[in-house]
Amino acid sequence: MFVNMQEEIELILEDARDRMVKALEHLDTTLGQIRAGKANPKMLDSVMVDYYGNLTALPKIANVNTPDARTLAIQPWEKSLIPVIEKAIMAANLGMNPSNNGEYIRINIPPLTEERRRDLVKQVKKECEDAKVGLRNIRRDSNEEFKRMRKDGLSEDLEKDCIASVQKLTDDFTRDIDGMYVKKEKDVLTV
Repeated sequence: MFVNMQEEIELILEDARDRMVKALEHLDTTLGQIRAGKANPKMLDSVMVDYYGNLTALPKIANVNTPDARTLAIQPWEKSLIPVIEKAIMAANLGMNPSNNGEYIRINIPPLTEERRRDLVKQVKKECEDAKVGLRNIRRDSNEEFKRMRKDGLSEDLEKDCIASVQKLTDDFTRDIDGMYVKKEKDVLTV
């Protein structure tokens, strides 16, 4: 019976870690899409293009790069996709105006105003807080599992150790989120 409980504890801890990693990856993707006044290919990751009847992410059908700090260049694998990609960028409502020269699409990223920078920092803070709430929900779910196991015969000391392990995981990932916030805030506020 103890072996099964030990395996179940390990599975719960592993599941909590996996879910926290996914929450961090989601936050990283979300923060990458918040523009900081500098061109970043991640800004276009959410753009979906109608590729022969299938909605496909832009980076899967085109090369997106940054020739300089304020310009995005999109070179589709097929030139016939240029107007479709332009339409998809406009439809994504990212506040970007694409222009093309028949070979590739260029997007100039205008500099941000001070007020817009402050708004973006608030948005970054909100996204980070949402991620922390997600971590706390994962912690709560894991702790409820350990309490359920306590009723099924898990010792009180082992339950406390498990709860402490989940708390340590939560603290570690919370520090990672705080670091991501500081980095993105600096990125947004840098002119």
